[in-house]
Amino acid sequence: MRSLLRSFSKALPRPSASLLIPLIACLYVGVIIVLPALEVVSGAFAKGLKPFIENFQSEELRSAVLLTLRCTLIAVPANTIFGLAAATAIARRQFPGKALLLSVIDLPFSISPVVVGLMLVLLYSPTNGLLGGIVSSLGWQIIFSWPGMALATVIVTFPFMAREVIPLLEEEGWDQEEAARTLGASDWQVFWKVTLPSVRWAVVYGLILTTARALGEFGAVAVVSGNIAGQTQTLPLFIEDAYKQYDTELAYGAALVLGGVGLVSLLLKLVVEQLMGGVKEIEPMN
Repeated sequence: MRSLLRSFSKALPRPSASLLIPLIACLYVGVIIVLPALEVVSGAFAKGLKPFIENFQSEELRSAVLLTLRCTLIAVPANTIFGLAAATAIARRQFPGKALLLSVIDLPFSISPVVVGLMLVLLYSPTNGLLGGIVSSLGWQIIFSWPGMALATVIVTFPFMAREVIPLLEEEGWDQEEAARTLGASDWQVFWKVTLPSVRWAVVYGLILTTARALGEFGAVAVVSGNIAGQTQTLPLFIEDAYKQYDTELAYGAALVLGGVGLVSLLLKLVVEQLMGGVKEIEPMN
């Protein structure tokens, strides 16, 4: 009997690795991403299109959207400036503490966003924060207010721009920049006319990643915000609160909007990847 089963198993066709590996990847993506996304879409339109549109008349939802945009509009320019400055310094200069700067840039990748929020509370809490007395004497409120939320968003998103630009700058080298300086260009002219155009697609890529991360940030913002409806509630926090209050249609609708933004970011990311690939293929021919 065993010999018969063995011969039967040997006779069965075995799928090749080239077919099996993509199949496993597609099944994994389908279970982890596609099915939950379809459930969100189904829940958002469970009662039809009209209730879905009416849900967006909520003042709390509008406040959450505006606060999310405010934090994003602060974090993205700040991290763009920092990322370009840090990338240029790391790729073009040798200075004491260079390895430490790289480690600090990678720090948000290594720790939980909740820890980032806790660190801000320990620093700026008006009751027992390390700098709480100074902040209170100046009349500022950072914790449980939008400045703390914006600061948390800046911290968790600042690696993306630098980490996208550094490898490309190192790959490009500095021959063109040295040639521009030899011709009399100043450092600012070299940056604007030579360095920045050579890494433009990496900058766009970093902008997309930074924006997507800022819009969807939850952990750090949840710790420093206090999650006050209509005041310190971003869109991810609003979705969680609406779901906990059993307002599922509103929660699903807001989640669909946030997911739509993520989908647009993904499509832009793919387009930029194709453009970056095209540039890399054309440049050696010149």
